[in-house]
Amino acid sequence: MRIRLLRALPLFSTGLLAGAFGYGAANLVPTFNTVPIDMRLDFHTALMAMNGITMQGAMAVSAIGSFALAAAERGRERALAGAAGLLVVLSFLITRFGNVPINGRIKQWAATAPPPDHAELLHRWELFNDLRTLTAVTAFGFLVLLVLPGSGRAAPNGSVPARRASVGTAL
Repeated sequence: MRIRLLRALPLFSTGLLAGAFGYGAANLVPTFNTVPIDMRLDFHTALMAMNGITMQGAMAVSAIGSFALAAAERGRERALAGAAGLLVVLSFLITRFGNVPINGRIKQWAATAPPPDHAELLHRWELFNDLRTLTAVTAFGFLVLLVLPGSGRAAPNGSVPARRASVGTAL
């Protein structure tokens, strides 16, 4: 029962993280690019103020949960959980040292006016966003692989669970 909860926590939090980044990359960024720059800057600034706590919280729970799971698992499961944790930490580092400094500049631009090179800086923000989205989605994928049935994990009684018969084979 404890291992099921330990598996559920990072899977759930990393799924939320990947989903939030994925939604942003697929919907928010293209929308940012279709509205007037002053509207984008205002919305971007307001969104970042709301995202600060929730996204950092999701990253912290995802990383800690993944590393705790890696400590409790063995073999392939340990490697998948550890890799997921490292990818979440990488998402955090990309955010902290890539997106956050640019967010600070965007906040200034919203109060004044964007500089002549604003398009280049916004493009860099989008590249960092794509990278952190990729790392979060990959971390989530690793955790999904870890919890899928038939992963080869031994059953509680020590036996290896039987693999499901594929379509067209005799049972």
